[in-house]
Amino acid sequence: MTFQFLSIGRMIKAKVREKLLCQLATEDDESLANSLLQHLHVSPTQYRLQVLRKVVAELQKDIGKSCSSLGDRNERCSCDRMVATCEACVPLVTCPEVAPLIGTLLQRSLTCAQATLPYDFLDALSSAYNSGRLSLEDRAVVALWYHSLPSLEETVLGLLESTVFADAPPSPQQLKRQIAQSLLPKACAQHCSIFLVVNDIFRSILKKQEDHPCIRDLIQSFTSCFYRELTVLPTQTSLKAFFPHSPPNLLLPLLTQPPEASGEARTRHLNWLSNSLRRLTEEAEADSGGSGGGGVGVVFEAWFLLVQCSHWVHEAFQLLATAEPRDCHPSLWLLTFYHHPTNRGHQRNQRLVRVQQIWEQMRILFSDDHLDPGEQLRDALAVISASTGRPSPLLTLGLALNCAVFSRRSHGVSARIVCTVAAASGPLSEALRVLSLLERRLGTGSGDGPSSGDPCATSVRIRQLQNALAIPTPPPPPQQLDVTHAGYAHLSHSPS
Repeated sequence: MTFQFLSIGRMIKAKVREKLLCQLATEDDESLANSLLQHLHVSPTQYRLQVLRKVVAELQKDIGKSCSSLGDRNERCSCDRMVATCEACVPLVTCPEVAPLIGTLLQRSLTCAQATLPYDFLDALSSAYNSGRLSLEDRAVVALWYHSLPSLEETVLGLLESTVFADAPPSPQQLKRQIAQSLLPKACAQHCSIFLVVNDIFRSILKKQEDHPCIRDLIQSFTSCFYRELTVLPTQTSLKAFFPHSPPNLLLPLLTQPPEASGEARTRHLNWLSNSLRRLTEEAEADSGGSGGGGVGVVFEAWFLLVQCSHWVHEAFQLLATAEPRDCHPSLWLLTFYHHPTNRGHQRNQRLVRVQQIWEQMRILFSDDHLDPGEQLRDALAVISASTGRPSPLLTLGLALNCAVFSRRSHGVSARIVCTVAAASGPLSEALRVLSLLERRLGTGSGDGPSSGDPCATSVRIRQLQNALAIPTPPPPPQQLDVTHAGYAHLSHSPS
């Protein structure tokens, strides 16, 4: 009987606080109370804020307690009071003094079914946070995404709109900064369910616009940032849980950054990756018998993982610009697969032959400064413009720009060759984008990655090529996001 009276007393006390919290959300004109406050030299606003802070502090203590339903059966579950507090907070979500209480509510362990946060509360928080009217600590923001799928989706789509689909896409350094500041990589590392949702959005976007280079850049930068956050956590979830559809034997080798050891070690690792991917795709395509089905899904997931880990694609470009001809075949196949994953019309072998011909022409063009590039350049353009098995312009640009950066040709001749090839292959803005990526990767900008050769000389050469290509081009028209949110059931309703 005594326990029941105590329980009733606590419940009444909590109800009074919740009612007071609701009253503090209004600004009723009470002349008697205002006269008393004026006599005490305290403004009504100051008084309300002081009382509000006290009420918030008391409610935080109550919310921080564990679920009482785990103890005495006769005691009413304290989670009911938590839900009532959430509802009382809805009109106060933009009030800075209530932010600590909101953070406590979001981060409270959910120990029973009654502890589920109300939809109206989460919807109000999401709207206020995304509009910039609510400031939360990082942990509270991650908890909000964990509880609210719409809030997480809106944040991911906002990142896409501000980077991939912006009128002026950010530089690689700016892209990396925007991704880190979004808190999404950290949230994904802490909660596998959040990563699965974000990855599904990227997968859906990539399926619809697989040729969009900025989408690939975003996915690669995001995955790199996420994996870096994951590796510093004290306890780590299995990689297979984060990448359930990826080939298990390729997962860690692809996520691993190119070693800073000798070039031979990087070449061996790259060749192993290329040969493994080639064997996997050929077996999957043979099993599907050209009828689609599971084989197509296996090939797509292998390619999607390669897009996420495309630092190895950049490594292949650099290797082809500096390696001997006998080392080229695995790298050429990897580049062909990366730019043409679907093998439409069974043209991958034809494209592979064409890519090798282009690469050989590039080696001749950039091999010796004493040769007149005129005739060789005409031969190279003839190969590039051939209709049969024509590779992606981005592949051709990548080969030309890497050869130009690491070649022995003089700056003037290299710039002339690059401008001609770029004009024949696609927009010059794409050539500038590729050079920015190369600059960041080689460590000559603010990015990370192993340096190659003399960093100062490489940096100067890249800047010279950027200046030669810096011709103003109109920005691309804004594109509308079209995302089919399929398979988002990964997001749990209770913390792990």
